[in-house]
Amino acid sequence: MRTALYPGSFDPVTNGHLDIIERAAKLFDRVIVAISKNPGKNPVFSIEEREEMLQEVLKPYNNIEVDLFYGLTVDYAKSQGAQAIIRGLRAISDFENELMMALTNKKLTNSLETIFLMTRAEYSFISSSAVKEVACFGGCVKGMVPPEVEKRIHNKPVCP
Repeated sequence: MRTALYPGSFDPVTNGHLDIIERAAKLFDRVIVAISKNPGKNPVFSIEEREEMLQEVLKPYNNIEVDLFYGLTVDYAKSQGAQAIIRGLRAISDFENELMMALTNKKLTNSLETIFLMTRAEYSFISSSAVKEVACFGGCVKGMVPPEVEKRIHNKPVCP
């Protein structure tokens, strides 16, 4: 069974994330969407809320699982029997940071490949940070996030 890990903070999950997840699910038998517990970030949504949102929007997919992890991505990936780590790219500006992470991961374990998927053009401007900023100032996030997530954003104080 070919397994891929798609790690991230998903605060909140965006349509760009979903685009990458859906396409990865066509390439692999099993995709684990892994929400990282990152002590360096101050999320708007709790890790439990992020897990609930992802479970809700990914219900239709039989080969996608949602899980939480803390620590090195490569350690978690190996513990799950993953062969690949999926990373999404929106623009060339994302590539430099993603390349450094991929090279670091390769140094830590040679058994995992990093696969970069370009998001569709219509989602290339969307980031979780942009969604939170738009919502903070009362802007419309429709089309940037799934409808289930849009409802939650409107019921949550997103301004720092």
